[in-house]
Amino acid sequence: MDLNYSAEEALFRDEVRSWLAAKLPDDIRNKVTSYRHLAREDMIRWHKILAAKGWSVPHWPKEWGGTGWNITQRYIFDEEFGRAGAPGLAPFGPTMCASVLMRFGTEQQKNRFLPRIREGDDFWVQGYSEPGAGSDLAALKCRAERQGDHYLVNGQKIWTTLGHFGDWIFCLVRTDTTAEKRQEGISFLLMDMKTPGITVRPLILMDGGHEVNEIFFENVLVPVENLVFEENKGWTVAKYLLGHERMGNAQVGASKREIAALRALATSEIRNGRPLIEDSRFADRLARVEIELQALELTAMRFLDRMRKTGQPPGADVSMLKIKGTEIQQAITELMMQTVGPTAQAFVAVDGGAVDPIKSRFAPRYFNYRKTSIYAGSNEIQRNIIAKMTLGL
Repeated sequence: MDLNYSAEEALFRDEVRSWLAAKLPDDIRNKVTSYRHLAREDMIRWHKILAAKGWSVPHWPKEWGGTGWNITQRYIFDEEFGRAGAPGLAPFGPTMCASVLMRFGTEQQKNRFLPRIREGDDFWVQGYSEPGAGSDLAALKCRAERQGDHYLVNGQKIWTTLGHFGDWIFCLVRTDTTAEKRQEGISFLLMDMKTPGITVRPLILMDGGHEVNEIFFENVLVPVENLVFEENKGWTVAKYLLGHERMGNAQVGASKREIAALRALATSEIRNGRPLIEDSRFADRLARVEIELQALELTAMRFLDRMRKTGQPPGADVSMLKIKGTEIQQAITELMMQTVGPTAQAFVAVDGGAVDPIKSRFAPRYFNYRKTSIYAGSNEIQRNIIAKMTLGL
């Protein structure tokens, strides 16, 4: 097993690192590193910069504008993004919808949607969760009835990330209410968000940000040509899509950057006359997170080594990257809070009245990161997947 980069891979890493240093706009980098939300315009601008370089969809086949990079190069690319403070592109179009279209879509659907996704012309969002169907996704009730050459869609989706930015949404809908198994009778539809009958309402989170939404569908007409794969076979598509969602949740590069920032902050914060980093209990907690991050990186490299040797996608055991990666991200936000104390709270004045623009984002960020162990299938669900599919329990 080879857990090191080859000379060629190291050169590739340096190329990506140099390009990011030169081309990542300072205002976007500053928003990421100061934990502020990106506007839709920021995301689209960065997407266009990447598209001009030919790097907006590096994981795609070359025939559709991909780079032809191997799995290790794509991993390096993603981790260098996190290290540099570059925002990843919203995955719903380039990663999730695109992977579904390439595997299950018609040639007409591919030709219509893939070039626009690649260039950042359409912003896609995901319509999966419902008020009564989250981790138990098969319980969804959003209904689509076939009426001639259209489907009539009625129902609701919730926790739709960046739904207020969306041009298009891919949705799981129930097209057969008589199926014996809940996983049967579900279909996968593509919907134009400008279609009459679609209403997006904001859900304001504990951090005060507008990131997620609830979406209502009232007599929405969707052309039958926007059905992906077969009617009532959407669960097959859904499972395929979710497998593409979990490998990238480790976010080793971003966590490395955050650990470095945390260590620097703990060195400058004075408690009882000495830097916080010299407090043995704090130093122990920080060291534990650093060791766990190193172990996570080695585990990710093991998956890479296996995939580049076999050419096969990751199996169910890739869920361990999602579990541990999100736990580390949450641990870092907790240590950030502990490091600065009360000044982590938004709007709390420090140093004679000034509000630190970065420290005051720590508490909102802590609250926001409670979600990481829930999205893409809760960590409890991931443990069940590993137990059943990998351990055979």
